[in-house]
Amino acid sequence: MKNLLAIVLFLSSFFMYSQSPWTQKKGKFYTQFSFSSVPSYDVIYGSPDYKISGKLSDNTLQFYTEYGFSDKTTIIVNVPYKMINRTNFSVPFIDCFGSPCAFNNNKTNLGNIEIGIKHNFSSKKWLVTGQFLIATNTSSFDAFSGIRTGYNAWSFTPLFIVGKSTKKTYLQLFTGLTYRTNNYSTNFKIGGEYGWKFGEHFWFASFIDVVKSFKNGTISLPFSNKSTALYVNNQEFGGFGFKGIYEFSSSFGVTAGLGGAFFANNVAKQAALNIGLFKKF
Repeated sequence: MKNLLAIVLFLSSFFMYSQSPWTQKKGKFYTQFSFSSVPSYDVIYGSPDYKISGKLSDNTLQFYTEYGFSDKTTIIVNVPYKMINRTNFSVPFIDCFGSPCAFNNNKTNLGNIEIGIKHNFSSKKWLVTGQFLIATNTSSFDAFSGIRTGYNAWSFTPLFIVGKSTKKTYLQLFTGLTYRTNNYSTNFKIGGEYGWKFGEHFWFASFIDVVKSFKNGTISLPFSNKSTALYVNNQEFGGFGFKGIYEFSSSFGVTAGLGGAFFANNVAKQAALNIGLFKKF
């Protein structure tokens, strides 16, 4: 198995509900705070894999919420706050007395804030739901270190989602596209998740999440950004993993996830920790 894929772990807490066919009841909230930490790494997935100068660490605080506008229509908001460090990296054409200089830099800023809506069209044997997410261009970029906290673009993601559940199991499947402005490539998305309940409080789930680039974009990014592979063009992966959900009550609980990859391109080759707390109102 390849090394664990950090970006899958970062997305796992968001994946749990953002690609779910279940909507909130009218006037009800679901909220989740999560923390993702990708510790020090210097290798990026590619063809072949490649090393970057210095070490990167990527931490994210994330707030996700859903609100039931009606029993069939739910409003979605996702706010990531990025804390990225790059240490001991060199810059071309800058040297210190004949040797490469070693620099350290960090950036804390919003990532791409997402807002969206999902609507349930059928709730018979299978739930059939449509979803549309907009990711705003709220990120920032430091040209010297190459640290970028999100895509330099607006993103639009329509999804078709189906699912069904029993008292002890659930299954959800989705497919769709992500279109980005500023000449980024369009991505195809497909995946699913299956979960089952152990005892009264614990859920265990396995998931698969595939993002494949059409490689139809023409954006030209600065060399420093390419040197970090942070939110560059044609990022793609085939991710799989597992996560646990422990419910302290019917409205409050904790989540944790772990994922891997069977293919990837332009994303960190490093393990990560993802934990979250959720509350229903």
